Amino acid sequence: MNSGTGGGGGGAGAAEPSRSGSPGEDGFAPSALGTREHWDAVYERELQTFQEYGDTGEIWFGEESMDRLIRWMQNRKIPLDASVLDIGTGNGVFLVELVEDFLNLSTKLSGFHICIDKGTFDAISLNPDNAIEKRKQYVKSLSGVLNVKGFFLITSCNWTKEELLDEFREGFELFEELPTPKFSFGGRSGNSVTALVFQKT
Repeated sequence: MNSGTGGGGGGAGAAEPSRSGSPGEDGFAPSALGTREHWDAVYERELQTFQEYGDTGEIWFGEESMDRLIRWMQNRKIPLDASVLDIGTGNGVFLVELVEDFLNLSTKLSGFHICIDKGTFDAISLNPDNAIEKRKQYVKSLSGVLNVKGFFLITSCNWTKEELLDEFREGFELFEELPTPKFSFGGRSGNSVTALVFQKT
C-alpha cells in the first residue's frame, strides 16, 4: 500500500461547502483551504499535538467515511495485495485502518488498483490560484497512476454527484454511488457528502 502526500485528509479547519463570497468562474470562493501552506500548518499542529498528547487528530468526514470505504473494498473482494493510493493522506489515520483491518503493506509505486480521495479534490477546488487548471491537472495525474479498470473512490463535501460526473467524464465512468448521511432542511432533503466510485476506462 502506498500513501500520497499533500493536502486533503483531516485536520482542524475542515473545508466547508462554500460557494459564497466572491466565487471564481467555477462557482467556488477561493480560500486558504485550497493552499498547500494551509495544510502544511494544519499537519504541523497535528503532529505537535500527537507528540505531546498522543492524539491522532481529526478524521476527515468522520469514522463512518473510513468504514464506508473499507466495507466497499471488502464487499468487492479487493485482493489483499492490491496497490492503494490515498490521495492527500492527511494525518494517515485511514492508511493505518487499511493496514490493520484490510490490506497488506506494499512498496509498489505505480500502477494503482485503487485511488482514494477524502477531501483533497475539495481543497484543490478552493485554490486561489487557477483552481480550474489545478482540477484538470488532478484528473490527468489520477488517470496516469490508476490502472485501467482500477477504481477511484471519492468523498466530497463540495461537489454533487452530477458535478463530479462532469469533472471526471474523461477517462472514467461511474461504477457505484455509496450511501451517505442524509439531512432535511426547509422541506428539502439532501446528503451532507457525496461518495462515488469511478472506474477508469
